[in-house]
Amino acid sequence: MIDTPRAGQYEVVPADSPLAAPATAAPRPVRTREYLMCPPEHFAVEYAINPWMHPEQPVDTELAVKQWYGLRETLTRLGHTVHVLDPQSSLPDMVYAANGAFVVDGAVYGARFRYQQRRAEAGYHRAWYLANGWSDFHIPEHTNEGEGDFAYLPAVPGMGGVVLAGYGFRTAIGAHAEAQEALARPVVSLHLTDPRFYHLDTALASIDDATVAYYPGAFSAASQRVLRQLFPDALLADEADALAFGLNVVSDNRHVVLNSTATGMIAKLAARGYEPVPVELTELHRGGGSVKCCIAELRR
Repeated sequence: MIDTPRAGQYEVVPADSPLAAPATAAPRPVRTREYLMCPPEHFAVEYAINPWMHPEQPVDTELAVKQWYGLRETLTRLGHTVHVLDPQSSLPDMVYAANGAFVVDGAVYGARFRYQQRRAEAGYHRAWYLANGWSDFHIPEHTNEGEGDFAYLPAVPGMGGVVLAGYGFRTAIGAHAEAQEALARPVVSLHLTDPRFYHLDTALASIDDATVAYYPGAFSAASQRVLRQLFPDALLADEADALAFGLNVVSDNRHVVLNSTATGMIAKLAARGYEPVPVELTELHRGGGSVKCCIAELRR
C-alpha cells in the first residue's frame, strides 16, 4: 500500500478503508507484466460500430490523451513495462491496442477485424511484432479481434493454461480452433449474447492466474454453465459493474487497474483481497472501451 498519492500518481484503496482486505490477509504475489499500448492522438468517434459509440457527441481528444498517459503512468509505477505502438491518423480506434493480436508464451495470433473501419490496424500491429522480435506470428484466416475476445489463464486447477474465447459479435467461432493450433493451448468457447458487451473483455476478466470475474448476463445459458463448472469461485459482477466497464481491467495478481466509476466492482475486488487501482478514462468510454481495451499483454 502507499500513502495518499501525489498528483499524477496511481491510487490504491488505503489499508484503513472499509473496502480493503482484512489486515491478516497475506498480500498476493505480484507478477510483473509487459504491455503494448497506442496513444489516442487521433482518437475520435466518427462512426458507430458498437452501442457505446455516438458520432454526434463531440470527443475531447486532449482529455483522452491526458487520461491515457495517466493509465500508462499507473502501469509503470506498478513496475510493469509498457511498449508504445505509433498511432495512425486514419485509424481513430488504434488506442484500443488489445484488439490487434493475442500473445501466449511468445506465439502471436494476429487479428482480422470485422469492420472495414478498423481492418488496417492489423497490419500495423503485425509490423510492430515482427520488428520487435516476435517472429512466431500467425496470420489468421478467420475474423477475430485479438485480446478483445481472448483471455489467458496460465494455472487453472486441473487444466493448466487455458484460453477463454468469446464469439457472437466480433470474433468468428472458427477463430477459436485456429487460435488453439497457433498457440498450442486448449480454447474454451463462450457465446456472448448482449450487444452492449460485444467483446469478451467487457464481460469477463482474468484477475489472477486461475481466477476470473464475469457478468453472467452477457453470456448464453450454456456458456454460463461452462463458466460455473470451470470457475466455481469466480467473482460475479452485476449489470451495473459491467456497464461501468468494471470488468475491462488488467491485473498483476494483486493490483487490479480498473475504471474509477466502477465502485461496486472496486468493493468486490477489495473484499477478495485484491488491491483495486482506479483510473479515469471517461473519454475513451465513448468508443466503447476502458482499461483492458487499451492494453495488449505481451506474454513471452
